[in-house]
Amino acid sequence: MTKVAILPIPTEHGELSYCAIAGAKHAQGKTAGEALDALTAQLSADETSTLVIVQSRRPDRFFTAAQQQRLPALMERWRNVRDQGRTLSMDEQSEREAVIEAELHAPAARAATLADALGR
Repeated sequence: MTKVAILPIPTEHGELSYCAIAGAKHAQGKTAGEALDALTAQLSADETSTLVIVQSRRPDRFFTAAQQQRLPALMERWRNVRDQGRTLSMDEQSEREAVIEAELHAPAARAATLADALGR
């Protein structure tokens, strides 16, 4: 059985898109269904039996409340300096990249933890 996690991903415009993940395969869509459909198109015939889990946007050990609160502030600061033709300081840029990386890796870590709990 293929296990699929569908996670909400905030966009730069404050909206949500969705990322569907199954092992190393992933797909995004404007809705959870669209992301799942795009992912399903990548699955082989023997992977068609799936378990779907939708992750809430609540903080967890993979992407904390502090990180969730800091990311929009860093992104707004980045957009402001970009629009002025400037760049963030090295410290701010490093922090921004680290928080973005944490947000991107959190869904895979959640999926792996869930897969382990379900006995893969």
